[in-house]
Amino acid sequence: MLTLLERDFASFFEVPFKVYGPRSPYVSPMRSDLARFLSVKNPLFKSDDDFTYFTAIKDGVFVGRITAHLHRAALNIHDAHTCYFGFFDCADDLVVAHALLRAAEEWAVMKGMARLVGNFNLTAMQQIGVMTHGFEHMPFTDHIWSPQYLQRLLTENGFVKSFPMTTFSMSLGLQNKMLPDEARLQLLEEGFSFAPINRKTIYDRLEDARGILNTSFKDNPMFVPVSEQEFHFQAKDMKWIMDRRISKVVYFEGKAAGAIIAIPDLNPLLKKINSRMSLSLPLHYLRYRSQRDRAIVIFQGVLPEFQRRSVNPLMLSEMIKDMRVAGYKTVGGTWISDQNTASLRQTEKSGASALHKLHLFGKELV
Repeated sequence: MLTLLERDFASFFEVPFKVYGPRSPYVSPMRSDLARFLSVKNPLFKSDDDFTYFTAIKDGVFVGRITAHLHRAALNIHDAHTCYFGFFDCADDLVVAHALLRAAEEWAVMKGMARLVGNFNLTAMQQIGVMTHGFEHMPFTDHIWSPQYLQRLLTENGFVKSFPMTTFSMSLGLQNKMLPDEARLQLLEEGFSFAPINRKTIYDRLEDARGILNTSFKDNPMFVPVSEQEFHFQAKDMKWIMDRRISKVVYFEGKAAGAIIAIPDLNPLLKKINSRMSLSLPLHYLRYRSQRDRAIVIFQGVLPEFQRRSVNPLMLSEMIKDMRVAGYKTVGGTWISDQNTASLRQTEKSGASALHKLHLFGKELV
């Protein structure tokens, strides 16, 4: 017997642990973070009417989940008739997948929407996509992982694949040097400088990064300017996990010109604690800190007026150098659209290699 529960958070959180098991590469967000995302505390939502979520239970076992939500800012800027689904995690069972997707479709139609697209995972940065290649590779923080059969279940339910994206990883060897020393010194002499990021300055530095994000990404497909409230909702605990040595904000004559925001990859820790708070968390965290050797770049951007002045290679060179000194061996990057040839070219120059392939899956509803 198959039943669906709506807005039952406890079962929703448990689904991927039951469906994928401990040996899969899947890593859940912290339970407390996921609860925040699925609430009106999330500034993406104006009210409870903007989102819902479902859990599928078959013969007493949790077998699937999905969210459905409206992104009001995206509706105003891009498309007034698109609803989004996210956190689509499911057993390899067409009946279960159909029930979950149908529930999301019906909710979207009830809201007056004409199409349903996903995954979009309820953050200002919009962790997006369904994985279509690279299933064997361990994801970094802010990556989506999904099993190979999920794309088949979507296709068999009428969803069409689009908007290809790629994530990357890079081994931090000496060959990664992005900028010769003489070029670096020349840029510093011209007036470029690095601003420190620590617990006292993190709010100002993140505001600088948000401004750079909104300006440098404004012409990208589907991009929606991130509000101060949205940005800090997602980054509220970042000061406790950031390694101040590896994020960079570049200034030119007192003005923020570019930023790379990187954090240690938390997935090994989350995997160890099953993404739950516990009394043993401090001990696990101390062990994790002593062993961490992976980091993830969650944002990288340069203001348009500085994009032809080697600011990006300057930031990357400095970040790579400091990551190596700090003991990091690998750095990952979040998704880049296959349409973004400039970013793909820069990534290839850095020596990074493709990690995962993702696509959006969409369906016309009326």
